[in-house]
Amino acid sequence: MSIEYHSRNLKDMDPRTLYRILKLRSDVFVVEQSCAYPELDGRDLEEDSLQVWCTKNLDIPATLRILTEEQSLRIGRVVADKNYRGTGIARDLFTYALNQCSQVAPHKKIVLDAQAPLQAWYESFGFTRAGEEFLEDGIPHVPMLK
Repeated sequence: MSIEYHSRNLKDMDPRTLYRILKLRSDVFVVEQSCAYPELDGRDLEEDSLQVWCTKNLDIPATLRILTEEQSLRIGRVVADKNYRGTGIARDLFTYALNQCSQVAPHKKIVLDAQAPLQAWYESFGFTRAGEEFLEDGIPHVPMLK
């Protein structure tokens, strides 16, 4: 079965799909990365936030979110299920998300805080480093801009 890409506001989402997205985020960011922090930060509830994910059969291999800020769109919570890493699925989802950003607010810049080891991956999409490295929950991050 082929991969399908989706983008929805929280109010338009099926609760089971949302649960699976949040579980994937928690499994990776909290459990796998041993990072005890409040993964559910309330920003998913913002009116203009978008959940972006892909499906393959019954799986959700990867997901991310797009937040609307005053002068930019912020991509975050980029995550791929460990069983799908290295397959290119996260790259395809991220490309889909960038296209969504262009449709939602073509005049706004796109920002994100990349985990430092993934800086080159984001640079391959045209992002550039926009500041000094910082620690977030013990993990080195770099601000990036496109």
